[in-house]
Amino acid sequence: MAQYLHLLRDNRNYRLLWLGATASYLGDWFNLIASATLIARLTDSGTAISTLFLARFLPIFLFSPIAGVLADRYNRRAIMVLSDLLRALVVLGFLLIRQPSQIWLLYLLTVSQFTLSALFTPARTAVFASVVAPRDLVTANALDSLTWSTMLAVGAMLGGLVAALFGGTTAFIVDALTFLLSAWLISRIALPARLAAVTHGGWLAFRQGLAYLRGAPLILALSLVKGGGSLIWGAVNVLEITYAESIFPLGGSSAGTLGIIYTISGLGTGVGPLFMRRWLGDAPARARWAIVLGFGLLSAGLFILGTAPTLLLFGLGTLVRTLGSGTLWVFSASLLQRIVPDTVRGRVFAFEFAVLTLTQSLSIYWAGLAQDSLGLDVRQTTILTAWAGLGVFVAWGLFFLRTRGRALLAPPPA
Repeated sequence: MAQYLHLLRDNRNYRLLWLGATASYLGDWFNLIASATLIARLTDSGTAISTLFLARFLPIFLFSPIAGVLADRYNRRAIMVLSDLLRALVVLGFLLIRQPSQIWLLYLLTVSQFTLSALFTPARTAVFASVVAPRDLVTANALDSLTWSTMLAVGAMLGGLVAALFGGTTAFIVDALTFLLSAWLISRIALPARLAAVTHGGWLAFRQGLAYLRGAPLILALSLVKGGGSLIWGAVNVLEITYAESIFPLGGSSAGTLGIIYTISGLGTGVGPLFMRRWLGDAPARARWAIVLGFGLLSAGLFILGTAPTLLLFGLGTLVRTLGSGTLWVFSASLLQRIVPDTVRGRVFAFEFAVLTLTQSLSIYWAGLAQDSLGLDVRQTTILTAWAGLGVFVAWGLFFLRTRGRALLAPPPA
């Protein structure tokens, strides 16, 4: 925790970037709760809720390639500020939805909001290496992961409370205000002059970024790490709800159990990378070992979840799992931020984000399909997912052993 506090205290630019993300994460959960509540009130349809999630995921996958080009071509700070301002305006549009015949507008606004999110995220991730020293990248990414997990629990709880007490209108207004706050904070970040606008080389097409990745197989592998992990943890995010409702409810309710799960998840994703860094250090070769261990912990945690007879052991499995997922997330991101040239960084992170979104969507779909159509219960689904995780762990371990003597760096595209 001291490392987090020192980073926030000593690095003004990162502090502003982090505060903006915290506000934005909080607003995202307010929006999700309010949108789901609005759909349930207007349609009473499970398919309508599924369509909402599709409207949130699909734009990110489709528009990430364009976002990567923009992040490498234009001023990244300006892209983030403009995305936040436009998202605030879009979110206020949800206030116009009053009756079932307007449900199409909800989906249109959701697609618009997450198209803008697809523009924001690669630019923000690419800026990391401009405002954080290489020695602090693991700590900065770990704090980001911890913040996201914390906002998952806090934002979902507050969003539900605000929507219940004051209605969805208030929740949408709060979401818009968080985007305005984020825009103001990010606008105050001072980027180095040479990185304020990446314009050299003309319009660099996304396919050139793909060509760069093809010529740098180790960097390509690193950009697929989060996608490989989300094949596993995407399903778990759905399965946890079933465990909380049907197997380990506290006081007849899933709320308390989910609160415990999310708290442990925040601890694991926040502490795990720092422990790995203290143990293995920051050298790129050691960081690749951390990724191998991360995949192993992720699959081991799932095996514990699928066989845990008590909530205590389920909590242990959650801790092991999130130690692994946090390690994967933080070390792959920090390595890429450290070694990918600035001229192509936006496109690399856009590719990574698109793959992550695709594999997470497939994993979530698998979790529902296995239980609803294949006749598997939640434990059987978890164990099968754990075996898939073990397969990814073995594949990455073999790849690492074959390439551990090779340099990570590759020249930027011409």
